[in-house]
Parts: sequence; C-alpha cells; structure tokens
Amino acid sequence: MQTRRTFLLRSGAAAGAIALPLELISGCAGSRKAPAGSLRVGNIGVQLYTFRDAMLNDPRATLALIADLGFKEIESAGSPKGHYYGLTSVEMKDVCDGLGMVLRSGHVALDENFDATMDEAAAADQEYVICSSMPTSGQSADNYKSAADAFNEAGEQCARRGLKFGYHNHDYEFESEGGHTLYDVLLDNTDPDLVHMEMDLGWVVASGKDPLDYFARYPGRFPLWHLKDVSAELQKSTEFGKGSLDIPAMLRNREASGVRHIFVEQEDYAVGPEEAMRYDLAYLREILMRF
Repeated sequence: MQTRRTFLLRSGAAAGAIALPLELISGCAGSRKAPAGSLRVGNIGVQLYTFRDAMLNDPRATLALIADLGFKEIESAGSPKGHYYGLTSVEMKDVCDGLGMVLRSGHVALDENFDATMDEAAAADQEYVICSSMPTSGQSADNYKSAADAFNEAGEQCARRGLKFGYHNHDYEFESEGGHTLYDVLLDNTDPDLVHMEMDLGWVVASGKDPLDYFARYPGRFPLWHLKDVSAELQKSTEFGKGSLDIPAMLRNREASGVRHIFVEQEDYAVGPEEAMRYDLAYLREILMRF
C-alpha cells in the first residue's frame, strides 16, 4: 500500500521538487487572460482561506510563502481585517505583482457595502468578485429565484466597473424543494453572461451530487472551480486523494465545465496549510503526468 511518505518520495515533494514552477502543469499560469481547453491545468491558484490564520498574522510573508510553493493565482476571502487581511486593495495588488502572482478573484458578501466592495476589487485589479454564500436565508425555490435576480443585478453592476460577478456554492444549495434542486434554480434563473458560477467540487460531492452531471447539463457555466477533496465520513476537507472527489475525472472533463481558473482550497488539515498544499500539489503533478 502506498503511504503518504512513499507518495511524497515518488512525487519528489520530500526532496523539495514541489518548488518546481506550476507551469509544469499550467500552460499559461499567471497570465491575465487564460484560454480554456487543454488538459494541462491552466492558472492553478489557491483560495487564501486555506492560509486564513497566517494571512491575518503576516499577510506579506504568507503571500511570499504561497508564491514559493509555486502558485501563480490567488483568490482572497473575507476576514476580520477586511478582504485583504489588513492590506489595502492597492497594497494587496502590489505585493502579488511583486511576487509574480495574479490576484484573480475575491470572496465577498452581497450586502449593503457591495458598492465599496466593487470599488476595492476594481482598485485591486481583480477579474472576479464572488459572492461566497447565499445573501438571504430560506431554503425555498422562491428565495433562490430572488437571489438569482439579485445576482443578475450585481452582475450588471460589476460589468459596469469592468468586473465579473460570480457565486460560490456550499452543500446546502443542493437541497431540494418540490422536486427541484435549489442550485438548479440559481442556474436556470441567472444570466450566464452576468453570473459566473464558481463550483466548489468538494461541497457538491459532499451533498451527494456529481459535478460531472452539472458539466453535462450546464456546459460552460463553471469558469471557476474550488478543487477540494472532502471526506464523506467526516464531512471535512482533506488532502487530495484521501476523500470522495474523483480528481482525475474532474480534470478530464474540465473543458465541458468551461473552467478557466482553478483554486485549490483545503479548510481542514492534519498538520498545517503549508504541508497540506505541498501534498496536494504533489498529488496533482503525479496524476497529470498520466494524462
């Protein structure tokens, strides 16, 4: 049986090979505009919630560590110190630029401060503004239709600022009412040109649904992914290959999904985020060598 240690040794991570640039698996990593298509994973990034505590303690040093790991794109998340962990939007952009990374996207709330949020994102030169969770409560089709209307309006507001608006799922969107999956209500009632769906693959699987089914029924609707493995038993994220997500199958079908930007995210880890990211990147390198 392949243990974690033998896996890392085989993949080269234990010898430091994980520091090899992600261009090995990302044909155009770091570019501002990235084509979809090739099985080589373009623009591999990381969701900064993975490093949430470190980002709050020392964002500049943590971003430098992330760059050293080989990531070329980042997605920010809300924090007690704001969307950029105590940095201004311009400072965040400048730090990323200096490290050779692109601040591609950010998780935000669709609330009364959304105008200011969009202004921040524009100043940071982000491409995407992603609503991180449902803006209103209620597991009903009517509430999800109202949210879809709000998302379309937010998409129009973002477009006027040169931004793209999107929505990130958890697992609860895949509950049903009256035989209709609530996430499908969002998809059916949003304009694909205005609302760009960020599919969290791990939460889809945790809900009992299959991302491949969505790629088939809604082709091209998912320009962003959270690549996350989830333990079905614990209902927690875990290192790649240890959970329920069939990552090779996801990557083989990425073109159907329309994905352009993939953000690795791991919320729970056995040791720490740096070690988890080294493991996950080693896993990606190994499986992509088989394609």
